[in-house]
Amino acid sequence: MIDRYILLAEDNPNDAELTIAALRESNLVSPIKRVENGAEALDFLHRRGAYADRTEGPPTLILLDLKMPKVDGLETLRAIKQDPMLRVIPVVMLTSSREEADLARSYASGANAYVVKPVGFDEFMKTVRDLGLFWGVVNEPSPITAPDSPASAGPGA
Repeated sequence: MIDRYILLAEDNPNDAELTIAALRESNLVSPIKRVENGAEALDFLHRRGAYADRTEGPPTLILLDLKMPKVDGLETLRAIKQDPMLRVIPVVMLTSSREEADLARSYASGANAYVVKPVGFDEFMKTVRDLGLFWGVVNEPSPITAPDSPASAGPGA
């Protein structure tokens, strides 16, 4: 069973590839799992549909894009933070939106951080590496979401 991993919800394949590359450059030992939209993220977290047989516990961190198809990042964030089993998982909004309304709604909905994707390649790589180092290595995850905890055991456990 994987102890620590990051869940990346990102619909743009180029942004996903760059984010994963930057996280790997930060020498994270945590694997990175990727989903392409909010609906898929929620299925993953709740072990539904294609993820019904998933054996890992909850992620150490969720990196969530704001503008995604099916279920957008804000709706996904709200669903995560309203679920007693998931709400302690840190969620970082990783988005290209600099709109103050998006920032305010994200924090009001429970985001732990809001990071605007830099446009330049080097700055993007550095920002995501630093993000990965803090949340994936330095930050201690809540013991409530530890893989052996009752909260991660799933329904009926």
